[in-house]
Amino acid sequence: MKKIAPHWQILLALVLATGTAIVFRNISRAVAGDTQAFYFIQNAIAVSDFVGKLFIQALKMIIVPLVASSIIAGIAGLGGVKGFGRLGVKTLGFYMGTSLSAVLVGLVLVNTIQPGLENGTANPEIRAALEQKAEGASQAEKDKVAKAGEKKAGDYADLFKKMIPANVIKAATENGQLLGMIFFSILFAIAMARLPVDHMRPLLGSIQAINDVMIRVTQWIMVFAPLGVFGLLLPTIFKSGPEIFMSLGKYFLTVVLALAIHLFVVMPLVLRCVARVNPWAHFRAMRMAMLTAFSTASSAATLPETMFCVQKNAGVSKRVSSFTLPLGATVNMDGTALYECVAVIFVAQVMGIDLSLSAQFAVVITALLTSIGVAGIPSASLVAILLILNSSGIPNAEMAVVALLAVDRLLDMSRTAVNIFGDSCAAVVIAKSEGEDLLVS
Repeated sequence: MKKIAPHWQILLALVLATGTAIVFRNISRAVAGDTQAFYFIQNAIAVSDFVGKLFIQALKMIIVPLVASSIIAGIAGLGGVKGFGRLGVKTLGFYMGTSLSAVLVGLVLVNTIQPGLENGTANPEIRAALEQKAEGASQAEKDKVAKAGEKKAGDYADLFKKMIPANVIKAATENGQLLGMIFFSILFAIAMARLPVDHMRPLLGSIQAINDVMIRVTQWIMVFAPLGVFGLLLPTIFKSGPEIFMSLGKYFLTVVLALAIHLFVVMPLVLRCVARVNPWAHFRAMRMAMLTAFSTASSAATLPETMFCVQKNAGVSKRVSSFTLPLGATVNMDGTALYECVAVIFVAQVMGIDLSLSAQFAVVITALLTSIGVAGIPSASLVAILLILNSSGIPNAEMAVVALLAVDRLLDMSRTAVNIFGDSCAAVVIAKSEGEDLLVS
């Protein structure tokens, strides 16, 4: 019997999780007074959530050794950092350019569709729905938003401090910030390349072996990806249900359409016109990573699979991928920046705040800058959205963000897939500019 391809296994898990969640919701309503049936469903959801969290933990477990060994082996193996400055400029330039294009797509769509308006004026029904959803939110959701609201604009000026954390491993594993680890790994590789050859070669061989081992561990973990995806999605769909789209449907569709335009139009044009790469071939190469990103809603947790797909399926060298991808998982958030822009202007429309062209331009720049400092973890963009809303003078910011949590998880999953695809495009474009022969050409 022919084995089902891994990406089809994950797609099947997504479909089964969605169908099971809908069935569970219908059963729980039909047997509201049946305690036994209620506890069965709740236990099933709890077990599913536990399995999903185990899968994410397994992915996060390998991030530090995989990324560090990959960066060090990639740089030191080439004898140092010759041409590394050029690589850094290309990477940052690409990330800034694509993030800006994503924000502009979101800006155009939200002003064209106007999801918060009805016949050009603020829609009171949507505002009432937002207030109702905010009141009905759980205490955990309210606490999450309140904690996010404690962040100030000055906190994002600490981005450079994150490059030199007191504890590199703790910063990367607990806070989802990879900048410190990337900086340390580059320094380590530079110093290592300057060692005498007889001292450097055994160390390089050991680090390269560690990297090979971590790639093998990544493959083992991804064998359980369908089970992990099922475990992650079932509680999400069961909790959300189709009712969430009744009042926020137009806003939800605006975000999804903007993300789709960036993913299926803008980025393929970049691949075709800049790198002369077949976009469809690159989509096929990245399908496992994108499905993993969609299910985990975490750029950081998806990083091991992203690196594997870019290196093995797209043919990008470790030198390029080990630098561009970890950096991208930290600072390149195309989907997040787009989402922040749409969310802020949507809230302004609902609240009856007419943002001028200059005010919207300020939103674009702020969304672009704050997306850089957002950790690659679920719902981290709440901090940035609150910051932009408060700096724009839009009232009831916390109430609005609490209400948006109703659809945030599914949108988070979608924008994370866009984020990691943008990272992979950067790796391919930069590798092509460095003269590498790719498998997706």
